This record gives sequence, structure tokens and C-alpha cells, in this order.
Amino acid sequence: MGDYRELWKNLNMDLEKHDQLCAVLPDMYGSVYLTQENRPEGMNYFNFVVSEVHGLRPAELNEHKQKGGKVLGTFCVFVPDEVIFAANAIPVGLCAGSQFWVEDGEKHLPRNMCPLIKAAVGAKVSGTCPYFQSVDMIVGETTCDGKKKAWEILDEYVPVHVMDLPQMKRTKDYNMWMEEIKLFIEKVEELTGNKVTVENLKKGIEIANSKRRALKRLYDFRKMTPSPISGKDALLISQIAFYDDPARFVQKVNELCDELEERAKSLKSEGKKRIMITGTPMALPNWKLHDIIENLPAEVVVEETCTGTRYFENEVSTEGETIEDLIKNLADRYLNINCACFTPNTGRIDDIKRYVEEYKVDGVIYSNLSFCHSYSIEYRNVEKALKEAGIPIMNIETDYSTEDAGQIKTRVEAFLEMI
Repeated sequence: MGDYRELWKNLNMDLEKHDQLCAVLPDMYGSVYLTQENRPEGMNYFNFVVSEVHGLRPAELNEHKQKGGKVLGTFCVFVPDEVIFAANAIPVGLCAGSQFWVEDGEKHLPRNMCPLIKAAVGAKVSGTCPYFQSVDMIVGETTCDGKKKAWEILDEYVPVHVMDLPQMKRTKDYNMWMEEIKLFIEKVEELTGNKVTVENLKKGIEIANSKRRALKRLYDFRKMTPSPISGKDALLISQIAFYDDPARFVQKVNELCDELEERAKSLKSEGKKRIMITGTPMALPNWKLHDIIENLPAEVVVEETCTGTRYFENEVSTEGETIEDLIKNLADRYLNINCACFTPNTGRIDDIKRYVEEYKVDGVIYSNLSFCHSYSIEYRNVEKALKEAGIPIMNIETDYSTEDAGQIKTRVEAFLEMI
């Protein structure tokens, strides 16, 4: 990583503790990613992004802020980036995917809480995440009880705006979500001093849609047998999508896809089992499960998660001539995401079954972060529906530590033999 110590100092980061984090990441990344054979050349850009993960992009955010721009931190695929782009602000995903931050999070939160929430709070209170240190506001949402209370803690450190996501999908819930988007627009206008107009909201929608198209194109290659890109690499790209510069990201993903188009012509199947992962999101640098699976005779070909298909499926329409029209388009698209926070949530089961067909999946691994109650409870319905359809499924509950890696490997091996 380049020398960004002056930037980190200006961001009031704990440099000593941050050095400990930076010392661990290269070896971890190298063992998971750089040991892969015959990787696409186009992955070199994403290697570079990870090597500069706490430097290059935070420096760009800093430059944007020095010109009077604003940066908004987000955690969830329900926050409409289109509105943020429309106000000439930058949305950026926040740190939440490493065991490194959990200990500091547990000083403020119960131990029996989802590691993603503990890591997020820990990353902020420890002053070791330059993205947290760069944001002018955090945009929270009410997708789970743990997050709802965590926003109150984070609000002591940085302003938080919480979007109240409905828990059902009735007409009144769509109307309520439209009102929440209107409130969010007002808040973003107030923060940035920029008006969200029909014209710039359409531009914001197009920026977000271009990212969705690029990711959809990438995932379409994974439908091939064999997939011309590893599941690990596809996961990494999805994770980077949350904070990289959108135009540059789209360009690099499309360049990679051009290469995959050529690669696909010469690849021959090695008979690996094709696995879908469904469940809770996998924030950077949570690569544990993919790494375990792909070191066995298997490949991960799709993720029905928020760091997978839920992030890019379905575009927002730009049809309409008023802000009201566009807000309705946003509500329609975002409430079409099938998160476990909704009741009922049969649409998610439909998605999983559809992806099994589209991606020619041999078996489904249901990945659940410890203490994520919504996804943990929903496993029962997913398992029942998949077993009725004759689709093999297994459940793995885990956290960010590596202590259970051996046990998970043994269980996945048995699952692969069974299918």
C-alpha cells in the first residue's frame, strides 16, 4: 500500500492499531486469492484495489470532500444510491467483515450478537476504518433489531439517518416506503446543499443501473459449465462494488467480462460440483466459506445474498417526468428485494429455485452468520421447499473467526459426496 499516513492522521485514525490490521491483510489475501491457478488477467485491477483498500479510495473521498462534496456511508442494499448520486455525493460501503473489529464492538454490544454488527461498531469506535472516518453521515435502515439499536451507538460518533423499511409488502407498505425515500431525499438535499431534480435523479438511476448491468453480465458467465471465473473472484468483485468509483468499476468489470468471453471458449469441465450460497451478506474481507468450498472439488457459481444477486437484480426504470414518478420507480425496485426481514418472504424461495435452474446448481449451502435470527429462522421454510423440489441443501452457521474452518470443510466434503 502507498504512503497514506498523513491522510489517516487527518482522519483521526488510530495509526498503531490500524498498522496491525494492514499487516494481516496481505498474507490473508495472498493465501486465498493469489494461490489460484490460471486466473483471468482482468483480476489484476481488483488485486490492486485490495492492495490499496485503505488508501486510494479514501484519498479520492478526501479530495471530493475538499471540493465541498459529501460522503454517505451505507450498510445495506435497501439504501437507494441513486438519490446520493443525484445530489453529487458519494455512497460508500462501510467496514464490517473482519474478526479484527469484533473485540472492540463487544465493548459496546452483547457477545451474542451478529458478527457483522459487532465488526461495524468496532471498526468505528476503534478508529481503524478510513471509510467510517470519511463519512459525513451514515444511512441506516431497520432490516434487523441488532442494527436498529447499533445506529443509536454509532450516532454518538457520526450523524445517522435511519430509513424505516416496512416489514411487509402490501400497498400501504409501498406507500410508506415512498414516503421514506422522500424523507431521505430531503435529508440528502439538506446535507449536500444540492437539489435532487428529475434530471439528476435520472442520471443517478443510470449510474446505479450501469453497475447492476456490469454485475449481471459477470454473473451470466457463471451460468456456463465450467464457470470461467472462480466464485471467490466473483465475490470479491461484488464486495468491491460497494465502495469503488462507479464509472471505473463498470469499465473494469466489462473489460474482465470481455476476457471471460474468450476464456469460456477453451475451458473444459473438470466435473466440479456447482454450488449456490444463500443467506447473510459477506462483507469484505469475509471470504472464508468460498475459500473452503473451492479448495474442494466444487465451484461456487452464484450467491443469493446482498453481496450477490440481491444487489444487482432488477433495474430502476427512468420512465416518468416527475420526482414522484421516479420515487415510485425506486420503491418498486427496492421492495422487490427479498430480504429475510420481510414476512412472508416466499419470493426468496422462488428466487433460489430459479437460480438453481439458471446456474445449473448441484447443491445449495445456506450460510448464516451467528445470531442472525431472521435468516436462521427462515432456513426452515427454505429447506422444506428445496427438499420438496429434490434440491440438496445444507446449513452452515458461522462467524468471522477461523476456528471452525476444519469442521466446515469436513461437513462440506460430506455434502459434496452426498450430492
